[in-house]
Amino acid sequence: MKIYDTEGFPNPLRVRIALAEKNATHKVDFIPVDVMGGEHRSDAFRIKNPDATVPLLELDDGTCIAQCNAITEYIDGIFDGPSLTGTTPKERARIAMMNLRAENGLMNAVGAYFHHATPGLGPDLETWQCAEWGNKQKEFASATMAYLDSVLADNDFLAGDSFSVADITAFAGLGFADFAKVEIPEALTHLQAWRAKVAARPSIAR
Repeated sequence: MKIYDTEGFPNPLRVRIALAEKNATHKVDFIPVDVMGGEHRSDAFRIKNPDATVPLLELDDGTCIAQCNAITEYIDGIFDGPSLTGTTPKERARIAMMNLRAENGLMNAVGAYFHHATPGLGPDLETWQCAEWGNKQKEFASATMAYLDSVLADNDFLAGDSFSVADITAFAGLGFADFAKVEIPEALTHLQAWRAKVAARPSIAR
């Protein structure tokens, strides 16, 4: 198995955490992609992933799987260890719901702000921007942080009592928020405590 990614970017981080949680990092070859140089938009890369995004999983038989949720779903199913996506229909539905809320409301919203309302990755890569949209998404990200804080007031993790892909997505989203200078209010004490707890997990701390 190969993972094409750019180390330090938020979405590749989600996959790397999932692999570490399953103790499977050593079972994957990481292939660096020069995003700043536009390699992800090259014809050769688009053959593997028309989305022109990282990360990308390539299996031994040549099958290519893009999109973080699809990649982590495969990782969770193929490797041993506690499930990150749930084992019962109810668990899977709740985790999927919270993962999408964290992805759309935090990860993607911060990304939209970064790419549209700031210089982002620079003029060579940010070929179209709409600052009004980006700033609106920044507001959405802040509202999502408050929502997640309210969820964590009554739950150990975002989808209940167990760590899941929803927590991975939200944790990476908060890291992206730091980078994009989207403030995480100190008043969100439940979110802050959860973040510290997640950061101490071996899959992340090491």
